[in-house]
Amino acid sequence: MLLELNVKDIALIRKASVSFDKGLNILTGETGTGKSVIIDSALLALGGRVRGDMIRRGAEYAYIELLFDVDPEKKELLKELDIFPDENGQLIISRKIMPGRSVSRINDETVTLGKLREVTSLLIDIYGQNEFHTLMDRRMHLAILDDYMSSETSALRQSVREAFVRWQQAVRAAAGFGLDEKERLREADLAGYEVREISDAQLKAGEEEELAARYRKLNNARSIMESVSGAYRELSACDTGRAISELGHAMRYDQDLKQIYDELMDIQSMLDSALQDLSAYAESVETDGSELRETERRLDLIRSLEAKYGRDIPEVLAYKAEREQRLKELENYEQDRQKAEAAQKAAHDKLAALCEELTNARKQGAVRLCNAILTELKDLGFEKARLAMDFQPKTLSADGADDVGFVASLNPGEAMKNLSEVASGGELSRVMLAVKTVLAQTDRIPTLIFDEIDTGISGRTAQKVSEKLDVIGRKHQVICVSHLPQIAAMADVHYVIRKIETDGRNETQIERLDMEGAELELARLLGGAEITKAVRENAHEMKELALKGKAQRRNAG
Repeated sequence: MLLELNVKDIALIRKASVSFDKGLNILTGETGTGKSVIIDSALLALGGRVRGDMIRRGAEYAYIELLFDVDPEKKELLKELDIFPDENGQLIISRKIMPGRSVSRINDETVTLGKLREVTSLLIDIYGQNEFHTLMDRRMHLAILDDYMSSETSALRQSVREAFVRWQQAVRAAAGFGLDEKERLREADLAGYEVREISDAQLKAGEEEELAARYRKLNNARSIMESVSGAYRELSACDTGRAISELGHAMRYDQDLKQIYDELMDIQSMLDSALQDLSAYAESVETDGSELRETERRLDLIRSLEAKYGRDIPEVLAYKAEREQRLKELENYEQDRQKAEAAQKAAHDKLAALCEELTNARKQGAVRLCNAILTELKDLGFEKARLAMDFQPKTLSADGADDVGFVASLNPGEAMKNLSEVASGGELSRVMLAVKTVLAQTDRIPTLIFDEIDTGISGRTAQKVSEKLDVIGRKHQVICVSHLPQIAAMADVHYVIRKIETDGRNETQIERLDMEGAELELARLLGGAEITKAVRENAHEMKELALKGKAQRRNAG
């Protein structure tokens, strides 16, 4: 849920900080105090469009910061987006707005607006007069229906997604059989030639390195022989025998020389062994050019194959294996093509059958959903409303084959049209409230913000709106700007927004009210300029009745 909203230099707000709570959070205040600026600020932090007049006059930039507490389910979804809350499960989203540009961050990491919206769409929804994207966008209506039917169709929708993946794989496999007979023969000839050329070479792993070393030795045989002969001459010139004889004479008088004498004997033995090895090596060195030419020819063959088929022998052999496999495919090409086309058709038919099953289930669920929403709409003042879901077929996809959208007539005598064509901003807010009331148990967005939801209503309808906000607030955090006492009385937490003058300039301030303060604000909403004792008593009674109703609904639920 949303824990804090911090705002600096936005419109009339110099600096404000609001700590929100669970349940129903209500913001009230007199007209012109800047209530909607709070919602606009949150919307900006979530990636909303920046207007030129948003930065407070005289400030270099505006800054908005949202602090969220993220539950374990949302942590897993955020992990898929490479977003990770801190060790306390908290996420900070901020946006710095400067003239001509803005910078958005998540936990101090700069992100694009696209990434920001993707992340925040998991955490919060804002519904104001101009922010009803969910209801205005027909593409979102299917998600509403599927959310409503999640327990019934989740397994079927998963089967559709898996069937769609298998169908796509089958389509790609069948698309690989696009050769005609002439092209098939041409490719088979080429593949056969390449396989034969590599096979004839009889390549062995590690052969190139061994040949390269052999080539270096043979190509430099003369230089090697000259060096070996020189070493042999130098070693032969060492007269270690005389040194041993002289030391043996001296050792007769001093046995302390025995260790040195033994070391010289070892040196003599090693020299004799080295001379024998040098002699044997000299006899083994090939001095004619036949082996050199054969080694060079073999290396040229290997490197020519590598130039065509791979960087080294393992890659050449891997290429050969691939071409052998392709040869087998080409030899059975027509038979395999028929199998692939049959598999594609079977995958398509399976997907189509699952989509049809899902469509039928959705149509049944749509009737129940629309009836449930209509029940809520009647409570909200739409006594004669009609609502249905229009189903149009679409190309098979991972979410089925349904293009679904709400059509409605909210007032008597109106034709059924797309919802966006028949509802004003205030009406859309109440329709969204009805939808959210129905979806309260299944909607996965933890925080919902409603702005101007009470436009054009009063009396009994206002009371019903407050009750529905309370119902939604049991499963979600709800933040609502209102000017009606019926809605304000239902608040779990009540904030008042005031406009004060500081240093000759108006500023917006926000205060969290205690019970006494909340009743006083209710009295202002009820009585206007003059708050009499009767008005105070009325406010107290309204708050008491609201608390009693909340308790009854919770016990009943």
